Amino acid sequence: MYTTIKPIRTYPVADLKEVAMKVGDILRTKKSARVVTVRMNETVGIAAQLMRTSNISALVVKDVVRTEGNTAVGMFTERDVVRAIAGHGAAGVALKVSQLISVQRLVSCTSSDSLEHVRHLMNVHHIRHLPVIDNFSLAGVISMRDVSSAFDEAMTGAAQTAA
Repeated sequence: MYTTIKPIRTYPVADLKEVAMKVGDILRTKKSARVVTVRMNETVGIAAQLMRTSNISALVVKDVVRTEGNTAVGMFTERDVVRAIAGHGAAGVALKVSQLISVQRLVSCTSSDSLEHVRHLMNVHHIRHLPVIDNFSLAGVISMRDVSSAFDEAMTGAAQTAA
């Protein structure tokens, strides 16, 4: 005895391109515009506490030298906490954030970038969070979940208008 499964409706790629949503559209609709940051010289333990109390999984890392401005230099994530503890045991919480992040190149986007571009960046660099930097200023953070939700909402809206 077999069960008949109804096919899931798929949407043509053209529908996705018509949406043409921008990063700024997501930032405007996010519940919290507050960006939680950590300085490079803070410990893994402090960063983990910040993530826990803010109920987030990534922090924007800022530089320490005030003469160079309030510059985003990297992202510190739950994965970094796990790497610190897996590699150094309990002593991993005393490591500095700067010891675990790569500051050679910060992958970021702007609020005028398309969600398709952001999704591509995240896939290519194997990351789930991107700082949004406009005119050298941190405007927010966008996550893979934000992008996925935006595409889902757009497709639901497109399906309702087509029906």
